Parts: sequence; structure tokens; C-alpha cells
Amino acid sequence: MKKSMIFIYGILAYVIFLTTFLYAIGFVGNMVVPKAIDSGTELALLPSIVINVILLSVFALQHSIMARPAFKKWFTKIISPAMERITYILLSSLAVLLIYWQWQPITTIVWETHNKISVTLMTGLFFLGWTIVLLSTFMINHFELFGLAQIFNNLKNRQTPNPKFQTNFLYKIVRHPIMLGFLIAFWATPRMTVGHLLFTIVTTLYILIAVKYLEEKDLKKAIGEKYKTYQKEVPMLIPFTKRKKKI
Repeated sequence: MKKSMIFIYGILAYVIFLTTFLYAIGFVGNMVVPKAIDSGTELALLPSIVINVILLSVFALQHSIMARPAFKKWFTKIISPAMERITYILLSSLAVLLIYWQWQPITTIVWETHNKISVTLMTGLFFLGWTIVLLSTFMINHFELFGLAQIFNNLKNRQTPNPKFQTNFLYKIVRHPIMLGFLIAFWATPRMTVGHLLFTIVTTLYILIAVKYLEEKDLKKAIGEKYKTYQKEVPMLIPFTKRKKKI
């Protein structure tokens, strides 16, 4: 594929990702968007649970398998290495769009508060979570993380350097602030339905398993002792649960 075509493909894929990300705020928060987590025609309980778990599993499998070094090594034999990251982002976005499209609402209320202070607090935490997610991507390298740097360097006939291990800002507080942001956004709601709770529990379990047993394993192998030291000093997801040692 010509480099200009790869660049156009990458930009379109990023636009799809950005749209998917912004829609996620409305989807989880039940606001603005036409199809949210608690909207739509409600089916029987069991079919709804099965469909929703399958949808989340499709995303989890795609997101985890394509992120593994062995898959990347194989995949870049088929496509240009410059396209690998943005293709991963595109397919992840499409998996999330599938969730939006086919998600089955289960609107039985688990908890709900009408207290103005509680509603304001929960809403504030919800938006704080999404803000943490977005800001955390810029605290490392947003454009590299989402494949834009790779397609731009490819267009300019430049080699993209290997990602640098960085512990800027929030990364000094937790090792995975992006995931922490998602957890805050998913759990913080003044009105929790069964469908929303199912979404939140499954995604929380996926985040914990994927981060601890897949991503961290790959990071230790790629970075080595430096990352092992980072693990000892900085908690994975819960801030201030480890005492940082001075070196």
C-alpha cells in the first residue's frame, strides 16, 4: 500500500476511534447519544445477559490477542508495520461500536440516589474518570499510542523509534492511570441498573486480568529490571497503596 494511502487510512481510523471514545461517555452516562447503556427495547433477562457478555468478550479477545508481541510479530509480516497500531485501534473501535449497536438494556435499578449532593459528586467523578483517561494518554505519547506517529513517520520516510518507558505525572501515582480512569467512569453513577452493573463488573474483571496477567508480563519482559522496580514502588491501580522508596 502506498504511504499516502496508509496515512489517509490511519487518519480515518483515528477519527473512528475518537468518535467511538466520545460516544462512550454518552453511552455509559446515559446522556446525549441516541443509544445508551439503559436505552432501547428490553428483552428477557437471560438472553440479555448472554448477548451482553458475548459482546464484551468479543472486545476483550480482540483487544488482548492483538496486543500481544507474538501476534504483532506475525501481523507485521502481513501488513506494513506502520499500520499495525492504527489497525489495532480501528478493530478495537469497531468492537466497541458493536457493543453500542447490540447492547441489551437491563433497566432494573440496583441503586439510585436523588440527593443533589450525591448526584453532583457521582457525576463529577464520572467526568473525572474520562478526563483521567484522556490526559493519561498525553502523559506518555498520545500520537504514538494511537498509531498516528507511526503513519506520519512512514509518510515522511522516517523510522519510528521504539516506545520509551515513561513515568510522568499520574504514572508516578499508579502504573495504569488510563485503566483507573475507566474504572472510575464506569462505577461512578447516581443510577446503577443491572445492565450497567453487568457492564461494569465484566469490564472491571477484564481490566484486572488483562493488566496483571498479560500487559504487565509483556512490560516486564520488554523493559526488564526497570519495570520490576517500578512495580515495587508504584501501585497498579489503587493510588497511595505503596510507599515509594527513594533510590
